[in-house]
This record gives sequence, structure tokens and C-alpha cells, in this order.
Amino acid sequence: SITASCRAIQKLTRVRVVDNSALGNTPYHRPPKCIHVYNKTGVGKVGDKILLAIKGEKKKALIVGHKMPGPHMTPRFDSNNVVLIEDNGNPIGTRIKTPIPYTLRQKGEFSKVLAIARNFV
Repeated sequence: SITASCRAIQKLTRVRVVDNSALGNTPYHRPPKCIHVYNKTGVGKVGDKILLAIKGEKKKALIVGHKMPGPHMTPRFDSNNVVLIEDNGNPIGTRIKTPIPYTLRQKGEFSKVLAIARNFV
């Protein structure tokens, strides 16, 4: 049977790294995949942490945009965007190439990720 694709981020979802880290921008024959979502439901939304399999390594990432429509006045993106972070929450890259949702700024948890963002939506 054919089921509808889930547009939120869950296990085995392909994602796009939108920062300028060396690990995320070097071409590779397989896109990064989510292998774990750090919350109770197992479905990642904007602001959740996930674990990625990228180029044979495991790296943590922060979701900064997904395809699934969210609550009222929340932007919907064309791709599932993530920013690579270290274990302590610091971003690996020094710039973010795409706009970041304003709802991340309201949460206030990831101030170092927000500091390297260029613009907000």
C-alpha cells in the first residue's frame, strides 16, 4: 500500500544542512539522514534536536525549518533544514545561509545559533 509521506522530521528523513560547516557542505553521494529525535513523540518540529548520520559520522543538529505546515503564522519551508551543533549546543558553522523562523527567537534557548543567523522570517 502507498501511504502519504510525513512532512515533519522523523527517523530516516533526509535533511539539508544550511550552515557553512565543512562537514555539511562537502559533496557526498548520500544526503544526511535523521537517525534519532530527542523528544517524546519521535517527530521533530522547529527547535528540536536530532541526531544525524552524515558522511559516516553521528552529529547532533537543530531543526530550523521543515516542510510540514505548523500553527497559524508559522512559515513553511521547501526543505527540511538543520544546523549542525556540538554536544554543548554551540553551532559548528559560522553562518546560516537560509532565513530562520522567528519562533526560535522567542524560545531563547539557542542564542549562539541565533547570533550567526542573517535574517528571520
